[in-house]
Amino acid sequence: MLFHFFNCNFPPSSLVGLFFPAVTGIMAGSNRSSSLRDTQRSIPVGTLSATLVTSCMYLISVIMFGAIATREKLLTDRLLSATVAWPFPSLIKIGIILSTMGAALQSLTGAPRLLAAIANDDILPILNYFKVADGSEPHVATLFTAFLCIGCVIIGNLDLITPTVTMFFLLCYSGVNLSCFLLDLLDAPSWRPRWKFHHWSLSLLGALLCVVIMFLISWSFTVVSLALASLIYKYVSIKGKAGDWGDGFKSAYFQLALRSLRSLGANQVHPKNWYPIPLVFCRPWGKLPENVPCHPKLADFANCMKKKGRGMTIFVSILDGDYHECAEDAKTACKQLSTYIEYKNCEGVAEIVVAPNMSVGFRGIVQTMGLGNLKPNIVVMRYPEIWRRENLTDIPATFVGIINDCIVANKAVVIVKGLDEWPNVYQKQYGTIDLYWIVRDGGLMLLLSQLLLTKESFESCKIQVFCIAEEEADAEGLKADVKKFLYDLRMQAEVFVITMKWDVQVDSGTPQDESLDAFTSANQRIVDYLTEMKARAEREGTSLMADGKPVVVNEKQVEKFLYTTLKLNSIILRYSRMAAVVLVSLPPPPLSHPAYFYMEYMDLLLENIPRILIVRGYRRDVVTLFT
Repeated sequence: MLFHFFNCNFPPSSLVGLFFPAVTGIMAGSNRSSSLRDTQRSIPVGTLSATLVTSCMYLISVIMFGAIATREKLLTDRLLSATVAWPFPSLIKIGIILSTMGAALQSLTGAPRLLAAIANDDILPILNYFKVADGSEPHVATLFTAFLCIGCVIIGNLDLITPTVTMFFLLCYSGVNLSCFLLDLLDAPSWRPRWKFHHWSLSLLGALLCVVIMFLISWSFTVVSLALASLIYKYVSIKGKAGDWGDGFKSAYFQLALRSLRSLGANQVHPKNWYPIPLVFCRPWGKLPENVPCHPKLADFANCMKKKGRGMTIFVSILDGDYHECAEDAKTACKQLSTYIEYKNCEGVAEIVVAPNMSVGFRGIVQTMGLGNLKPNIVVMRYPEIWRRENLTDIPATFVGIINDCIVANKAVVIVKGLDEWPNVYQKQYGTIDLYWIVRDGGLMLLLSQLLLTKESFESCKIQVFCIAEEEADAEGLKADVKKFLYDLRMQAEVFVITMKWDVQVDSGTPQDESLDAFTSANQRIVDYLTEMKARAEREGTSLMADGKPVVVNEKQVEKFLYTTLKLNSIILRYSRMAAVVLVSLPPPPLSHPAYFYMEYMDLLLENIPRILIVRGYRRDVVTLFT
C-alpha cells in the first residue's frame, strides 16, 4: 500500500529528475581549468575524489534519515533536515539560504561571462547583442541572466524547474561522451587521453545512459530537447562564423571521405554512375579586373552541368610568376575565389596555381588535379572572343595547346561562347536547345542538354537533334537509328537529318550572307598570314615556322576546312538562329597547322551565333541504355 502511494505521487523517474541537479558538479574542475597548475592530473584526481566523497555523504544521509524518521514523516515533511537539526531548526534554514544565495551569485557571475564568450566567438550570430570588448564587464548578459533567474523564481515550484535543468545537463554530458567516443573510435592522432582506463565503450555507454535517463524523466521533453539541440547545431553550421573548433564530426567526415574514396577505386565508373566533375578555368584570357576572381556567369553555367546543382566543381585560376614570389598572392586569390564560390551557392573548391605561363600551369593542373575517380572529367572555359579585337597574338597557341592537352589527358571539353549573356535562374528561356551531333562523343552533348532542361532557366525549352548525312538515301535510315537510340535512352528530342557534302564547293543557295562575308574575311587573313610566314622563312632560310614550331601547310586542306566550317555555320544560322542555346561538336586542331589557322576556323564556325557550347567528349560513354 505504501509502495503504491509512493509510486503514484513520486514515481522513480520524477525523483531522478529532482535529485540529478545535486550531482551536476562533475564538470566543475574542467570549467576552472585555467586556474589549475596541472590540469591533466588535477581534473581526474579531483573529480573522482569529489565524486567519491559526495556519493558517500549522500548515502550516509539517506541511511541516517531512514534511521531517525518514519516512512510517513519522510513522505510528508519537505524540510526534514531542519526538523531534526541540532541545536535548533533555524540553523539549517539559514544554511540553505546562504548556500542558495552563494550558488546564485556564483551563477550570476559565471553564466554571463560564458554567454559573452560564446557571443564573442560568433558561434551563434543571434547572440551578438551580448558581445563585449576584452576586459569589459558583460552587463547586457548579466541583465539577461538575472531576468532568466527571476522568471524561474517567480514560478515558485522547484519540482518544475529541476527536470528542465536536468535535461540540459544530460544533453551536455551526452555530447561530451559522444565526442570522446568519436575521437577514440576514429583514432585521431591528436587524441591522446592520459587517463589509462579510458575506453571508447565507456564513453558510448555514458552517452546512451544519459539519453536513457532523459527518456525516463520525460520522453516528450527529451524529444523536444533533442530537436532543439539539432536545430541549434544546424543553425551554427549554416550561420555561424567559419572556424574550426575541433569537433569530432570533422574527424568522422574525414574518415568517411577516405573510406568512400578507397571504395571508388581506380577503375572507370560505369556510365549509369557517371557524374560530371567540371574543372572550371576561371580567368583564362586575362581580361577581367584584378579584383574579380572569376567570370560572374561561370558558376551559373557550372551549376547547369550538375543535376539539381549537386556535385563537385573545381574552380582553378593560374597566376603567372615565380612560386616563391607569388605564394602569398596565390593564397589571397584563393580566399577571394572561395568567397565567390560560396556567394554563388556552388558546391565546389577553389585552387590557385602559380606557373611561368598559362600553358605550363594548365598542363600541371590537368595531370594532377583530383584523387582517384574524383578527378575532374570535363574542362570548362569561355571562348576567347576578344583575341583578335585585343590583338592578343599569344592566345591561339595557348588555346590550341589547352585543347590538345585535354585530348591527351582524356578530358572532355566544354567551351562557352556568349558567356556574358548566359541566363541566370530568373531569366526564363523559351524555344529550343539545338544539338549538332557531328561526331560520336559518348553522348556528352545529349547528357548536357538533359541537364540544361532540369534548370529553371531552360525548363520550358525543347531539344532538337541535327545530324549530318552525305547522301539523301542515308537520311531516313540515320533518322530512324537516332530516334531509336534516343528512345532507348529515355530522352525526349526531335530529330532532323540534314544532307550536306563535305567537298570543297558551296551549294547553291546554302550559305547565309553573313557567313559568306565571314568566310571571305577569314580566307584573306589566312592568305596574308601564310604569305608572311613564307616571307619570313625565305628571309631566315628556314622551313615554315609558327609559334616556334615547324608546320606543314597544305593549302587545299586549309581551303577544305574553311569551306566545311562555312557550311556548318550557314546551316546553324538557318535552323537555329532563334535557339536558346546551340551545342556543336568541337573539331580537333588539325595536325601541323598553325594555331592561328585553327582560331580562324573556329571564329568562322561560331560567327553570328550568340550563345553556343562547343563540346568534345572523350573515349567512353557517359549515357547508357540500362538503368
